[in-house]
Amino acid sequence: MPRINLLPHREAKRKERKLKFLVALGAAVLAAIVTSFGAYLMYGQMIDAQQRRNDMLRAQIRKLDKENEEINNLEAAKQKFIARMEIIAKLQRSRPEIVHVFDEIVRTLPEGVYLTAVKQNGSTLKFDGIAQSSTRVSSFMRNIDGSQWLRNPSLEVVQTSKGSGPGSSFTLTAQQVTASAPDASSSRSAKGKIRKASLGGTGAQQ
Repeated sequence: MPRINLLPHREAKRKERKLKFLVALGAAVLAAIVTSFGAYLMYGQMIDAQQRRNDMLRAQIRKLDKENEEINNLEAAKQKFIARMEIIAKLQRSRPEIVHVFDEIVRTLPEGVYLTAVKQNGSTLKFDGIAQSSTRVSSFMRNIDGSQWLRNPSLEVVQTSKGSGPGSSFTLTAQQVTASAPDASSSRSAKGKIRKASLGGTGAQQ
């Protein structure tokens, strides 16, 4: 029987299988590279798109912040304007009040009482004067308590003159009644009755 040598055929098969393996390995590596590059491009595009969205959101946020700042400035300007209007309205209301107050001082000043100084600090009026007697001072306080534009008289100092001049020097304070003071007439009348009673008793003793 003839003998056949199969070694070259087997060697060729091995080389063919090795070549196919290398080709398959190269194809796999190439596919992996292409896939990785495609994924890199896709993620890069996604990142760029998200970055654009973030930039757009930042721009909108800056725009809204600017609009909010303008609104706050307008609101502050509005409050300042309202405050000015209130001050102007208050001044317009209080402008004739000082005339009424001085007219009321003349009306409440009894005979025998002379004012040497009148000072105003806010709504507080301070009177310095000379009276022929302390009874005249009490009468002045009663007149203030019953006044429409003055209230809450408070006697601070009464000194009898030691020189040749008759009478007593005094200092008393009172509150100016503003046009917007609530329930001023009712509270003033009630306090006036109480103070009249107390000062009346003092005047009787003097």
